[in-house]
Amino acid sequence: MAITRFKALELAQSRASAVVKIPTEKVSDFYGNMTFNDEVMRSLLSPEAYLKITTAINTGSKIDRDAADEVAAAMKSWAISKGATHYTHWFQPLTGTTAEKHDSFFDIDFGSGKAVEKFKGSALVQQEPDASSFPNGGIRSTFEARGYTGWDPSSPAFIMENAAGTATLCIPSVFVSYTGEALDYKTPLLKSIELIDKAATAVVKEYFNRDVTKVIPTVGIEQEYFLVDEALYNARPDLMMAGRTVFGHAPAKGQQLEDHYFGSIPTRVNAFMVDFEIEALKLGMPVRTRHNEVAPAQFEVAPTFEEANLACDHNALLMDLMSKVAVKHKLKVLFHEKPFAGINGSGKHNNWALGTDTGVNLLGPSSKPKENLRFLTFFVNVVKAVHDNADLLRASIASSGNEHRLGANEAPPAIVSVFLGSTMNNVLDDLENMKDIEEFQLEKGDNVYLKLGINKIPSLILDNTDRNRTSPFAFTGNKFEFRAVGSSANSAAPMTVLNTIVANQLILFRKEVDAILDKGVKKELAIMDVLKRYAKESKKIRFEGNGYSDEWVTEAEKRGLSNLKSTPEALAVYTRPESIELFTKYGIYSKEEMHARYEIELENYIKKIQIESRVLGDMAINHVVSTSLKYQTQLVENVKGQKEIGIDPQYYAPTVEMIKKISEYTSKIVLLQNEMTEARKEANNIENIEERAYLYGSKVKSYFEDIRYAVDKLELIIDDDEWPLPKYRELLMIK
Repeated sequence: MAITRFKALELAQSRASAVVKIPTEKVSDFYGNMTFNDEVMRSLLSPEAYLKITTAINTGSKIDRDAADEVAAAMKSWAISKGATHYTHWFQPLTGTTAEKHDSFFDIDFGSGKAVEKFKGSALVQQEPDASSFPNGGIRSTFEARGYTGWDPSSPAFIMENAAGTATLCIPSVFVSYTGEALDYKTPLLKSIELIDKAATAVVKEYFNRDVTKVIPTVGIEQEYFLVDEALYNARPDLMMAGRTVFGHAPAKGQQLEDHYFGSIPTRVNAFMVDFEIEALKLGMPVRTRHNEVAPAQFEVAPTFEEANLACDHNALLMDLMSKVAVKHKLKVLFHEKPFAGINGSGKHNNWALGTDTGVNLLGPSSKPKENLRFLTFFVNVVKAVHDNADLLRASIASSGNEHRLGANEAPPAIVSVFLGSTMNNVLDDLENMKDIEEFQLEKGDNVYLKLGINKIPSLILDNTDRNRTSPFAFTGNKFEFRAVGSSANSAAPMTVLNTIVANQLILFRKEVDAILDKGVKKELAIMDVLKRYAKESKKIRFEGNGYSDEWVTEAEKRGLSNLKSTPEALAVYTRPESIELFTKYGIYSKEEMHARYEIELENYIKKIQIESRVLGDMAINHVVSTSLKYQTQLVENVKGQKEIGIDPQYYAPTVEMIKKISEYTSKIVLLQNEMTEARKEANNIENIEERAYLYGSKVKSYFEDIRYAVDKLELIIDDDEWPLPKYRELLMIK
């Protein structure tokens, strides 16, 4: 294995930056040219068909068969002109990755026996992959295989090119079982988008602007990731199998000098970034930002915000695209939340806001008092929704990978809190201390906004507060940033929860305001009365300090905030009666779907720890212990030789100590590995999935750090020429 490591290093050090073919035209000329976008549809479809599909996109109405056939014909013609030979329904099952089954346009006309290209509306609208082969949480029996993918017209079809020089037409789709249960991330997300549209639109129309007919949740997803050389990656079984390193002593230079963040991008990395950005732009993904992140070998890509469904589709597609492009550059992209110990992990910051079809950001403050009352309404309702449903938000980002990251090295803690900044925090304090509405004696012509203090809200909140990197949920001027989402996650899951809890809160808000209005109270006073109570009721979720500190953990406990540290206890929130009631009453999930997703996530948690445990045991025994024993034998022979020629024992005493240390750490590794294997067997024999997950998380996983400690100590003792695994200093110093 030592040869493998040094061959990998030789390959990594010999890499030259790949040549990237740069388009000669401006980005605006080729942006989205591989998508079946509005411009393409308008040019290829009849006015009637174009109207039907745009109406379906805007309202969610169904597309009739004739229109579907026309769209399919146009889509096929366009795709073939772009080099596509196949088509697929591109969907997002509960595996955490995307899925696709390619079918050829090619077919045989049985009348003439000639080859033809076919693609009918029925093939566009629906396909039938094997539902039993994807995670379903017991919804489908193994022998019940039928499932359906259904075209989502609100997300444009796109062309994905491959290394063979051909291409595939990809049709974004939902994935449901034969009996109608959602088996993907997209279906509940679409339902939650429709729900928050109705809830938010009702509030805006009734209290602020009757011209608004639609409210759109938007998301901008910042994606963090690590890059390592392909050869070094292949020499690390843990990276290949588990996506993270289970061993590795901290290098002398990590991120302590803080010189990597926003530093000069390495040439080879920059070529990779340029390459995947070009491909992403062709696919209509508005990627705009690239930079070095805090940890060595860590980077970030960020797009302009988009409608939530499209943003989540694009992020899932971007991760797949980055992995494919990395192959050309002899690189591997690591999306694991904590691939390296002791340095920053990676997140996927979801910047969420609400916009109207009239172009107004409902979370954007204004210089006009009436508009600020609207802003304050949505702002306070979001804070109240997070306060009342903090555990659900925590559950939405729970995973084995994020469990390593939360609370460590610049990641937010598992405690959900909201950072507002001093300006908005003071506004809510003032709101809480506002006089009761009964004390207002408003005469005709009185400036109600001035009396209520709404005029005090600054129009430029953006620069009136600092950002808080330790907060899992922070207001950043005109949007909320959900920073706790893990880098490997599908953003549709947390966005479904966020949309639903805010929609539910807006529905409750409207009922409470209307009840006050029925008493003859002026509208502005009624709104402020409810907002005042919300500000007071949600105060404990607001925290402006350092979320990394031990003091915050103590303070959060005093406030009664949850600290769900482990994934199993966080996921259990989905099975609470109040959680099930919330999602089922709006039709986002059925009770069966809620329990199914809970079981799927628990099973995924168990399997990932199981894989890590196995690869850790394999590497500890077959790579580390065997190498240690060989090196120890060399040292023993060295001591024997020194004794034979009469060298004073004081001179080889340090070598004897090294031999003893090797024996100590080696025996500890073997002992702990055997105990870990027995713990895994014990857990595997537990039928109850909750108990099995608990055992994996509390017992099997508890051996990881102790075995790692012994291995990392041996890494410092054993001759560098003998050590079999690429070291952190080699993996992280990519150039």
